[in-house]
Amino acid sequence: MVFFKIIRQICLMPACRASGWQASKLFIIFFLFIACTNQPVQESVDKADAITTKENAVFQTILDNAKVEGTILIYDEQQDIYYTNSFDQIDSGRLPASTFKIPNSIIALETGVVADESTLFKWDGEPRRMAIWEKDMIFKEAFHRSCVPCYQDIARQVGTSRMTAYLKKLDYGNIVVDSSDIDRFWLVGESKVSPMEQIDFLKRLYYKELPITDRTYEIMKQMMVIEDTEDYTISGKTGWSIQNGINNGWYVGYIEQEENVYFFATNISPLPDFDMDRFAMIRSEVTIRALMMMKIIN
Repeated sequence: MVFFKIIRQICLMPACRASGWQASKLFIIFFLFIACTNQPVQESVDKADAITTKENAVFQTILDNAKVEGTILIYDEQQDIYYTNSFDQIDSGRLPASTFKIPNSIIALETGVVADESTLFKWDGEPRRMAIWEKDMIFKEAFHRSCVPCYQDIARQVGTSRMTAYLKKLDYGNIVVDSSDIDRFWLVGESKVSPMEQIDFLKRLYYKELPITDRTYEIMKQMMVIEDTEDYTISGKTGWSIQNGINNGWYVGYIEQEENVYFFATNISPLPDFDMDRFAMIRSEVTIRALMMMKIIN
């Protein structure tokens, strides 16, 4: 309501009262200004900067139909508008799970623990939780297959001190690291990141506003690509953690089009009647449905 306050102050000025301009005329201009702008009905604040957020009931319908609860948050860069089903949850923090592989990869590259996207991770032959991890794989493949043992090895090599220092530099969520959980703090414990913080981090990564080298930016940009079509490119990462019996699912990233870029962060948990065999898929499915509803993709 800054504009309203300015109008009121002008109306109280002696020069205004003495001239032909009456207060009523200025208020008519004020209301015409409001009527001609397409501003949302509600705003929130992030890091002291005013942000525009629109609630989208269709997002909630998508989640309800999928039998999950949570948040879908989509940022339209061109319009500078955040769309969500729930204002209350966009700042609510959850374990980052495997979305942490984005900052973890950056830190691995910046510290030299990993040389590049082709660095080889050799399987020691021991059984792993997922059969797709039981093989040698390069860094890029480990990222896309979300190889937890590979990234646990990275975290141990980075170490508590360097990990803490880099997380502070990158300003990523509220991450709690100590020597006792250096290889699992993103999966269990008190670490938290919110949908809004996920998008804030992705924006700074995309626009090269993080304190990292151009080489790391380029490697990450290539590694994060999930789908590349003639009309758009989707880059990002999924995540899944289970703590105290609660399943926590993420899908975060951005979509590049010729004329615009959209950032997204979806965080969900299953409702009691959800088929857990579908949880790995549903994180991206509800996000894609929301993007299609907004006609961002077909």
